[in-house]
Amino acid sequence: MSYRAPVKDLLFAATELAGLEAVARLPGHEDAGADTAQAVFEECARFNEEVVAPLNWTGDQRPSTISQGQVTTSPGFVDAFRQFGEGGWQGLQHPVEFGGQGLPKTIGAACIEMINSANLSFALCPLLTDGAIEALLTAGSDAQKALYLPPMIEGRWTGTMNLTEPQAGSDLAAVRTRAEPQPDGTYKLFGTKIYITFGEHDMAENIVHLVLARVVGAPEGVKGISLFLCPKFLVNEDGSLGERNDVHCVSIEHKLGIKASPTAVLQYGDHGGAVATLVGQENRGLEYMFIMMNAARYAVGVQGIAVAERAYQQAVQYARDRVQSRPVDGSAAQAVAIIHHPDVKRMLMTMRAFTEGCRAMALVGAAAYDAAHAHPDEATRRQNQAFYEFLVPLIKGYSTEMSLEVTSIGVQVHGGMGFIEETGAAQYYRDAKILTIYEGTTAIQANDLVGRKTSRDGGATALAIARQIEATEADLARRGSEASRALGLRLGAARRAFEDVVRFVAEHTRSRPNAVFAGSVPYLMLAGNLIAGWQMGRALLVAEDRLSDGIEPEFMRSKIATARFYGDHILSRAPGVRDSIVDGHAAVSHMAVEAF
Repeated sequence: MSYRAPVKDLLFAATELAGLEAVARLPGHEDAGADTAQAVFEECARFNEEVVAPLNWTGDQRPSTISQGQVTTSPGFVDAFRQFGEGGWQGLQHPVEFGGQGLPKTIGAACIEMINSANLSFALCPLLTDGAIEALLTAGSDAQKALYLPPMIEGRWTGTMNLTEPQAGSDLAAVRTRAEPQPDGTYKLFGTKIYITFGEHDMAENIVHLVLARVVGAPEGVKGISLFLCPKFLVNEDGSLGERNDVHCVSIEHKLGIKASPTAVLQYGDHGGAVATLVGQENRGLEYMFIMMNAARYAVGVQGIAVAERAYQQAVQYARDRVQSRPVDGSAAQAVAIIHHPDVKRMLMTMRAFTEGCRAMALVGAAAYDAAHAHPDEATRRQNQAFYEFLVPLIKGYSTEMSLEVTSIGVQVHGGMGFIEETGAAQYYRDAKILTIYEGTTAIQANDLVGRKTSRDGGATALAIARQIEATEADLARRGSEASRALGLRLGAARRAFEDVVRFVAEHTRSRPNAVFAGSVPYLMLAGNLIAGWQMGRALLVAEDRLSDGIEPEFMRSKIATARFYGDHILSRAPGVRDSIVDGHAAVSHMAVEAF
């Protein structure tokens, strides 16, 4: 099925909810207002609809392959990536001084959604490159930046992040890749890295690996990890490529989904050592890698929104075309398209409400990131940074778990045909599963939410957000329409449930850690549900105002109906989740291992 980018909804979320015009008043972003956003979104939509989306199905059917250490990507990927680079899409958010366009994350995030909706496997290559660029911008030396950033931003070279090892998994303290200092100031790397997305491929001239390793003699644990830049081909001082480095792909994984994306096992140092340079200072590698990880975690959350949007579009089209059964209300004597059946409508509305709520949350988060980095007032920067950091585990965790529910519903809308690969619905379901796992499982995001984002400041940031939500509740109550009153009540109940959990977490993380962490993932899901629902409440208020002014009435009525549905069918879950965390933790935390 063809993909049509939701440009109108992306513009609505960016301008009306994320406050793009305020972003455009930030230093360095003066040209990034609504007109720029619309032009960029429309061109991004065209490229992804015409070039990238048609490769999604074929990539699933004809995945990347490996032969004698050389990876060949799916048909069409090489040419599409060339066009991607030539179009300037890799450099959209990156600094002008290194060849980028310098646009804010609020615009870039919408484009990330579109390319991931078009083709999740393909989009993983620029996603990891973005993370590598961010790490080098933050911690790289001037020489590393000058040599590596321009070709990466141009899309001629790509980037990876190398964390995981066979014995380590998510426990990076167990990393054993070895770095030996050399007389010329370089290092030689020895070890094995697994699950390296686009660790080897044929789409770019060079691949820039950012690798976690231990310098010989470094402390044990995470304090002894350093970050290294290790290119596939060595780079001469003038930027030309030299000989092949001692890093080789020994295999690629056979996966449930994202099959067109080569997930590599990389071997370093089998022929004397892979030449690498230190990024930043020794033993601060995990700190630097978190820059990449946070960028990637946000982007993976957007991937969840993207695949949900694609699954929703396909489900709607199928429901319009599939004729089966007479209406339950007797309004027709013959079978009708299934989109007329109440339960199918409920499923489609669930898919749409989830997707739009998470899209709004992600773009609001992007605007906070922009303000945290560019606002002239230090206090405002700090406030936005705290808000953004609180949102990252929600955007990653909630949006990806949401994508599993939405893509599963998409299969259900298709009925038996959804279980047949040829319809394409199953691919979205399979692709979505990895999103809850890589760049930190949902439990890891929840641990971050509990430890760093809630208990560390005694719940202050979370409760400050709750006060903002309460103000939106008041706005909804004052508005007086049936939809606004109903959503306001749901939002209030969800907010109070959230506050109860925040206080429970803040009070008991140290004294009763098992009780708190037994509910960490439900807490994340409750918080994500609430923040997305808050954005839907704000969207409803804007849509009612625009409707009263006669602006795009069909779109605004749809937005109001979707927001109301979110409140009644999704936000309404929140109080029960609160009960499972605060009152039901004992069933998990006190369970003896032997009981399993």
